[in-house]
Amino acid sequence: MSKPLQAITGMNDILPEQTPVWRYFEQTVADLLDSYGYRQIRMPIIEFTALFKRSIGEVTDIVEKEMYTFTDLNGDSLTLRPEGTASCVRAAMENSLINREQVQKLWYIGPMFRHEKPQKGRYRQFHQVGLEVFNLPGPDIDAELIILTWRLWQKLGIRDKVELQLNSLGTSAERAEYRQALVAFLEARFDQLDEDSQRRLAKNPLRILDSKNEHTQSILVEAPKLSDYLGDESRTHFEGVKARLTAAGIPFMINHKLVRGLDYYSKTVFEWVTTELGSQGTVCAGGRYDGLVEQMGGKPTAGVGFAMGVERLILMLESIGTLPADIERQVDVFVCTLGEAAEFKALELIETVRDKLPKLRILVNAGGGSFKSQFKKADKSTALYALILGEDELLNQTVGLKNLRQEGEQQTIAWSALVDTLASLHS
Repeated sequence: MSKPLQAITGMNDILPEQTPVWRYFEQTVADLLDSYGYRQIRMPIIEFTALFKRSIGEVTDIVEKEMYTFTDLNGDSLTLRPEGTASCVRAAMENSLINREQVQKLWYIGPMFRHEKPQKGRYRQFHQVGLEVFNLPGPDIDAELIILTWRLWQKLGIRDKVELQLNSLGTSAERAEYRQALVAFLEARFDQLDEDSQRRLAKNPLRILDSKNEHTQSILVEAPKLSDYLGDESRTHFEGVKARLTAAGIPFMINHKLVRGLDYYSKTVFEWVTTELGSQGTVCAGGRYDGLVEQMGGKPTAGVGFAMGVERLILMLESIGTLPADIERQVDVFVCTLGEAAEFKALELIETVRDKLPKLRILVNAGGGSFKSQFKKADKSTALYALILGEDELLNQTVGLKNLRQEGEQQTIAWSALVDTLASLHS
């Protein structure tokens, strides 16, 4: 007997008992972003490989080790998107959204793909919510993105479980000057660095700043700080971001070692981190990327954005217990019938109810069975109420209404009053 087929390691099914939490999270995010005036965009999950090499940087871990890349039947090198910003910029450029010099506030949600070692909160297919804003160069929009996430944490009930870390990477010229100073500092201590940091020193030395090696971090205590190499414009921009966050009452800490893992960032970068998820502590991160559009062949365009990890945030919601009490309830009313005539009448009544109360979630019993067995199904369905229609109810033109979650007598409702009765219970 052949072995049953299984999902690819690190690419997980999201089962029916899990999807209510996902839908709650997605709806909360969508409602919030609507209220801030952001518009949704949907990009393909496969792009030409060159897009990510040009935008993310060929010497990053993502491009070197983690991308799912293949050659299609036309001989083109294609890649499952490892992140959303490059795809969104490509879509905005291709469809002339940012060539009009108009402000664009966009958001997206969907799967991303990286070939990493799967662990809790980090998967090979994972989901992100991302925001991208174009043609707004000032610190006000940087602050808005952070304020928006702060409000989201409040809505999700995790505001006291996350911390905001900020830094400024300055311009590419300022980073280049700092890079020289950092490399000189680290080269003098090369033998003391961990193997991964030694490798990064030649290709991407700024990534050494967020090394997880404790000994390397002890060496970095004396390293030069990027903030000392910022010019007046970068300093003023960063002070503007901090001032707006302070005015909004949002606490933050400056993390001089925060550099982010992608080459395209400049000026403001930020991360929301938590101690609730072990080593996978970052739940949302982003920053400004004013040179990315030009780097990808477009006109100079200001850009800023962030991405948040859906799986990590859902893990937080489940572990902290801040989900709505009725999150698992997917049915409001379960309909029990006995006999074919009752079944036919129930269908007629329920479709009328659906016309009048389209948001009411109604599950009609299928497969027959005794009332006792149907009540067991009703209870298992998480429904609040059972509607009962048998021979007596047919004769009297009524239905029985039983509260499945509280003690009490079963009510008798006339067919003509059914819609109004259910509307009052559902309000």
